[in-house]
Amino acid sequence: MANPETGGGTHPGYPLTREQLLEMYRFMVLARRLDERMMTLQRQGLAAFVIAGAGQEAAQVGAAMALRPGVDHVAPYYRDLAVNLVFGMTAREAMLNALGKRDDPNSHGRQMPAHWGNRSRRIVTQSSVVATQLLHAAGIALGARLRGEELVVFASCGEGSTSRGDFHEALNFASIHRLPVIFFVENNGYAISERTEKEMAVEHVADRARGYGMHGAVVDGMDAVAVYQTVKAAADQARRGGGPHLIEAKCYRLWPHSSDDDDTRYRPRAELEEWSKKDPILVMRGRLLEDGAATEAELAELETSVQEEVREAAQWALQQPDPAPEDALGFVFKEAD
Repeated sequence: MANPETGGGTHPGYPLTREQLLEMYRFMVLARRLDERMMTLQRQGLAAFVIAGAGQEAAQVGAAMALRPGVDHVAPYYRDLAVNLVFGMTAREAMLNALGKRDDPNSHGRQMPAHWGNRSRRIVTQSSVVATQLLHAAGIALGARLRGEELVVFASCGEGSTSRGDFHEALNFASIHRLPVIFFVENNGYAISERTEKEMAVEHVADRARGYGMHGAVVDGMDAVAVYQTVKAAADQARRGGGPHLIEAKCYRLWPHSSDDDDTRYRPRAELEEWSKKDPILVMRGRLLEDGAATEAELAELETSVQEEVREAAQWALQQPDPAPEDALGFVFKEAD
């Protein structure tokens, strides 16, 4: 694959090659199709819980592709399936997680679904308590600084998490020490059922960057390429010692908060219908066709391939073993010799 950083030749009008644009679209489609299949499995009583990122795929894929898997650390939040896919998670592994199977690489079936973590991929295990990952990110970045490692730590959350004290502590600490952290807020308009204007008195989360003396930016989170450009520039600057960044991706949650949520109780249907016209996957698909980066036949083949990959992953994962009940307390207490 051609690499823009090494002069591999980008597609006209884009900071990415044609191959990277197709890869970006594929990750977005894969995340959506996995979410759809997981929700179907949940409704069939085969999966306990689903909390999806539908509508936020462009923000997640654009940001993750601007990082360096294997080098950078990511401290994701629960909707970040697409971030994990970019960093190496497979469709089969995602299904193991959704079904709580023994071989789930995130927690071996010991955590709730969508609680990501993978040491070898530098994906930081998260807590059910929101915003704690932001503190972990600052600590990891400090450790990297002390060891002389040139890397970036990417920590994401929803805008509701910015109302917690952990958010302030993490940004304050990272700014004081000029740590290479990108705090990435996926503002989807709702903290479960509460609209953004009930969560904060400022118009943009990124406005708060001034209070910490750090770089701040607002980007269209429905545009994967715009997110890529914004995060890539921030990551490059942070690697050079430029300090932390607060980036707010304005996006929209197209599905309910979770499989247990009834969003008709708080979200107007007209609002959802209007935002559905801006579905980031539809927008990306249209751009690829209009700008000559792909043909209809190429995209159709890609989408069919993804659909088959997800179908096979679900069927395979359903046949995998569940965790053994007698192992329930393993890795909780220190094992006696």
